[in-house]
Amino acid sequence: MVKAVVAGAAGGIGQPLSLLLKLSPLVDELALYDVHQSQVQGVSVDLSHISSPAKITGYDNTGDSLDGAKAAMKDAGIIVIPAGVPRKPGMTRDDLFKINAGIVKGLIEVAAEVAPKAFILVISNPVNSTVPIAAETLKAKGVFDAKKLFGVTTLDVVRSETFVSEITGIKTSDLNIPVVGGHSGETIVPLFSKATPKVDIPDDKYAALVNRIQYGGDEVVKAKEGKGPGGSATLSMALAGFRFAEKVLKAAKGEKGLVEPSYVYLPGVPGGDVVKEANGGLDFFSVPVELGPNGVEKVTNPLTDLTDKESSLLKECLKKLPKNIEDGVDFVKAPAQK
Repeated sequence: MVKAVVAGAAGGIGQPLSLLLKLSPLVDELALYDVHQSQVQGVSVDLSHISSPAKITGYDNTGDSLDGAKAAMKDAGIIVIPAGVPRKPGMTRDDLFKINAGIVKGLIEVAAEVAPKAFILVISNPVNSTVPIAAETLKAKGVFDAKKLFGVTTLDVVRSETFVSEITGIKTSDLNIPVVGGHSGETIVPLFSKATPKVDIPDDKYAALVNRIQYGGDEVVKAKEGKGPGGSATLSMALAGFRFAEKVLKAAKGEKGLVEPSYVYLPGVPGGDVVKEANGGLDFFSVPVELGPNGVEKVTNPLTDLTDKESSLLKECLKKLPKNIEDGVDFVKAPAQK
């Protein structure tokens, strides 16, 4: 029996993500949690009418109580967290930090109590900081397993596949493009030189392509004008979240050879020490992750034999990512200063 949880299920990402998980044959029970009572119960009832095997349950909170979250996450096998406020026009991922940091910390505290062995997939932005928050919170609770904590950066991969396909004509389903670093702006580093099959990006299109991958979320926010539910990248993020969750679930059932970049805690995973040495000593970094029954089987070091352009992109990434990580760690270790 696989129990999956979506924390923030009534939101712009949560609703389509819940739909995709409801349709998955890998999920036996799907628990939906959100602080918005009428919305999450409505989503729960709506999805319960779909003729797929997963049993649907909906949970919310009354006042300041976290009983709903605890009931939703109890004995979960996988918890996906898109909870938080979405980006609005002019807002960067870093602007979300103060609000979403507290939301993520609270949810992780609940997960540590009632589902300490669950796979935890963090979507809530800014991922560069919220994953360190999750790690430090789990450490404080004595249940941290680095192999089971993931920052979902799959949207950067999905965008890379899509935009490179538009330039090269190669089918997106045939493309494999590693995207490493972090999950915001210049911390996102697409490695076209390591793509399979080999891709040729014209020099006059390279900079614009990289910019579109790094700032694709801004393109969506602008197009949606920040209006209505899901004023940011919600549908594409839901697909990306499901794509990664599905791989985690397949690997948990024994399927081999499943690799996808993810933002992980390097000191706690096989191969992480090599990547940490290559990235200048950062504990958190998005790298290709090979998945297995217990989560991260190993990570591979993608930072060798980079082109000059990719080395320049990595240099810019490493200027910004350390502060993002520090913000997340400090939020848990020194909350009085925030």
